[in-house]
Amino acid sequence: MKTILERMIDRPLIFDGAMGTVLYSKGIFINTCYEQLCVSNPGLIAEIHDAYVSAGADVIETNSYGANRIKLEGHGLSEQLEEINRAAVRLARDAAGDDVLVAGSIGPCLKSEQLFEDRHSDELEAVFREHIGIVANEGVDLILLETFTHIQEAQLAAKIAKEFNIPVFVSMTVGKDGETRRGEKIEQLIQALDSDGNVDGIGINCGIGPAAAFSISERAVPLTKKPFTVMANAGVPQLVEGRMIYMSTPEYFTEYCKRMIQLGVRGVGGCCGTTPEHIHEMAKNINSLSGVKKHLTISSHADQELPVVEVIPTGEKCSFGAKLAAGEKVTSVEITPPRSIDLQPMLDKCRQCKEAGIDAINIPDGPRASARISPMVAALAVERDVGIETVLHYCCRDRNLIGMQSDLLGGYAGGLRNYLIITGDPPKLGDYPDSTAVFDVDAVGLTQVVSNLNHGIDVGGNVINPPTGILIGVGANPCAIEPERELQHYLNKINAGAEYAITQPIFDPEALLRFLDAADAKGGNIPVVAGVWPLVSLRNAEFLANEVPGVEIPDAVLERMSHAKTKEDGRALGIEIAREICAAISDRVAGYQVSAPFGIVDLALQVLK
Repeated sequence: MKTILERMIDRPLIFDGAMGTVLYSKGIFINTCYEQLCVSNPGLIAEIHDAYVSAGADVIETNSYGANRIKLEGHGLSEQLEEINRAAVRLARDAAGDDVLVAGSIGPCLKSEQLFEDRHSDELEAVFREHIGIVANEGVDLILLETFTHIQEAQLAAKIAKEFNIPVFVSMTVGKDGETRRGEKIEQLIQALDSDGNVDGIGINCGIGPAAAFSISERAVPLTKKPFTVMANAGVPQLVEGRMIYMSTPEYFTEYCKRMIQLGVRGVGGCCGTTPEHIHEMAKNINSLSGVKKHLTISSHADQELPVVEVIPTGEKCSFGAKLAAGEKVTSVEITPPRSIDLQPMLDKCRQCKEAGIDAINIPDGPRASARISPMVAALAVERDVGIETVLHYCCRDRNLIGMQSDLLGGYAGGLRNYLIITGDPPKLGDYPDSTAVFDVDAVGLTQVVSNLNHGIDVGGNVINPPTGILIGVGANPCAIEPERELQHYLNKINAGAEYAITQPIFDPEALLRFLDAADAKGGNIPVVAGVWPLVSLRNAEFLANEVPGVEIPDAVLERMSHAKTKEDGRALGIEIAREICAAISDRVAGYQVSAPFGIVDLALQVLK
């Protein structure tokens, strides 16, 4: 079995949720020693471990958090210390089986309001060595020092844990301001733990809900190269009919966990208030994310000996490609396929664009995981009935590799020449949360598939002659949360065969220019078409900023939109801002792809006048 550090290199891991919350829900009084249940009621503890494993946890924690001599003495159970800890590990190990890792849970000895003094060191060292030694020797995969509020105590425990030659993770507890009760900032904690050779992984847990945990992670992740973990509470508990209830739903909790993964967090789980339902929802959605799910490897055509075929150059593939190759500005308008079978309103809008001199119609593929009429059918109808070229989005979410190749070949045979290859939004974002994502490959892999088809080889390594001549476009997100990762992803697409890119809507010209400079410096110089979105209101701007992945709207733009008093004012201001953005980036882009908000094509056309 790979170690946790090796697994975290491959993909982010799902930790389990709360133990105490579930025990309380099953009628166990809060004054009970929960750790002693490993001996007195092992079936109940095993049941909870099994539930978390079934929910999809990659790592489960032993029920040994407070099973140290100091805490057990308070319950009169110190003589059972060894029995409790050994039972805790055995129960978790039995539930984990061969694939799930077991973390030995070790909690602090000091209370958050206590001071850490030198005189504590000898006693704490003895207590930790006894507690950690039993858990480690019983056979856990890592030691998880969690819910510590004193950095000195955490580092003392880490030093002892490292003696047992297994990975050591330290998880601190901070408030929503990112500080401990002693006033130590998250930046100070990360700096201390990052430089500590006894610590293999760093994290935060307890004390805060997922929204606050996300904000703190934004500050913490860039400060360390060690894997960072987050186990937030299920929001803030509310008093309901005399009971403190955590009101955060599994869906709400999951959305923030997905955002944390996008930040670069390598392990997410739950603390107080979370249940197997939270972990199930989280695991289902995170494991379907591109970048988490393991994709099929697509070999390059260059790696294989093939008969010589006549590869079609970019400028001869289609009129859009010809303009890009000639260095001429291109324009496109995004029009979404309808939810019904009536294509006529869409065709009328496309005809309006053609009459206005627009080069192409950009057709999304299930935007925000919605189900609409097939974008390929819509594209074929547009090109046949209107006579304007389409840029067909094609995402990896809904079809396996065989189905995708069939679509690409079929679309090409039908006359479609211009594709924008994208990974696609996970289903949870849309109207069908119980549907599953395929993601055999991501956008990089599918780009390589199309490039191979253009060079006369299919996904099975079979020769196809004549080859396809598909113009390969890809997406780019200059405002990504992790700019270095996005840049590398973009360069990988170029290396796989991308011929041009279309960005997410740009509201910050400087962010785009920085991205282009960084790409150029690494040889990623392909034509870039800027995405432009004319805002229609402050509400529209706030929705895009908060709900649409990959879209970042500066506060200055939101502030400008707040001055619009009427619907007409909002639209006029949105067009004005869009035109200013186009002017600011004109020298660096190959053209503009303008969205038509709510299907209002006139707004897009006014931007391009």
